[in-house]
Amino acid sequence: MKLNELKDNAGARKSRMRVGRGIGSGKGKTAGRGQKGAKARSGVAINGFEGGQMPLHMRLPKRGFNNPFAKDYAIVNLGMIQKLVDAKKLDAKAVIDHDALKAAGVARGGRHGIRLLAKGDYSAKLTFKVNGASKGAIEAVEKAGGKVEVIVAKRLQADIDKSEKTAAKRAAKADAKAKKSGK
Repeated sequence: MKLNELKDNAGARKSRMRVGRGIGSGKGKTAGRGQKGAKARSGVAINGFEGGQMPLHMRLPKRGFNNPFAKDYAIVNLGMIQKLVDAKKLDAKAVIDHDALKAAGVARGGRHGIRLLAKGDYSAKLTFKVNGASKGAIEAVEKAGGKVEVIVAKRLQADIDKSEKTAAKRAAKADAKAKKSGK
């Protein structure tokens, strides 16, 4: 066998369909598209279009509400923390914060930090640095001899500072307006 004698197996390569070559070809005129308008053009996908009838997604009632200002906390229960301490995945002498809980694989998500809840049995003496905690969680930690420090997340603090500045500006404008109308 020589290099000039190499060829593919029979049927391995199929030549492309040559469309739009007259009615005798079987793929002439509309070239297999068979439509007028948008459907005959390339790159058109009309999902959910029902021929001008009100589409289903617009006929159905709206449900629920997504609060754009909701805070995203990673919820952590005291019972889970106790299990991690017993399994020696958390250091009982170190401060338990977002990074420590993330490393232990408990805190998933939580752009605005950690929120501590009192579910489960708890007996370890730990110091927590979290962004939120329930009354029951704080009582349980203090009862076991620990401490809970509630901090404000950096991103949340920036939002609070911004809202305080705008409130101060509004108050100053209102005072100026009152003085002006009082003259």
